[in-house]
Amino acid sequence: METEEGVTQNVRSSDTPEVVSTEEVPFTVAGVVDGYRKCIPIALGVFAYGLVFGVLANQAGLTAVEAALMSAAVLAGAAQLIAMEMWADPVPVFAIVLTTLVVNLRYLLMGAALRPWFEALSPSKAYSSAFFMADENWALTIAEYRSGNVQGAFLLGSGLAIFSFWIVATVVGVTAGSAVDDPERWGLDFAFTAVFLTLLVGIWDGTGDLFPWAVAGSSAIVAAEVLPGSWYIVVGGLFGSLAAVSRRA
Repeated sequence: METEEGVTQNVRSSDTPEVVSTEEVPFTVAGVVDGYRKCIPIALGVFAYGLVFGVLANQAGLTAVEAALMSAAVLAGAAQLIAMEMWADPVPVFAIVLTTLVVNLRYLLMGAALRPWFEALSPSKAYSSAFFMADENWALTIAEYRSGNVQGAFLLGSGLAIFSFWIVATVVGVTAGSAVDDPERWGLDFAFTAVFLTLLVGIWDGTGDLFPWAVAGSSAIVAAEVLPGSWYIVVGGLFGSLAAVSRRA
């Protein structure tokens, strides 16, 4: 059985360390607080495009309560924004559900990336944390784990930061929706891009990342041109993952 120091060394030297004991991946209140605190700057960016969702929800005819319930139950910014773009009367339920499924398939890959650390946790701790997993706090959590901060509750804490800021932004956006009729005018449409560019800097692991990132980006661009809907997200993720695996083979 390895010591906690040994696991920390594994995390620093490999993207997929072996985790063999729950004692090596503590799940504590301190971990939740640490995750929440470190995710606040990112959550502020999430707040910005949460306002965009709120504005679109208002334009679609949703009340503040309805929009807030969607944000609380779904917690998937990209999927929610797409759903608002597709909203009509009557609501195209099947099309929205299918599109949301496609857009969120990337969470299968993201969840798999967390397995080396989360397989040491109980199902209740792992799955409750996964519910609050978004792109932003997932990237932050991966960066923390790779740097040696192996706190099982970090994803939950950072996810709660995203969750709280997203819901508040939704309500504010719906309430002020009549005053902000064009989010692009205020630059809010760029908030989504800005947050992800910041996250890319945080998880950059050297020039070895260039190849899988380039493959993911180029394949997504090609897929966006030839495939309907949001399949380019899944294609980019799959091809990027395959490129990363081939590099390590």
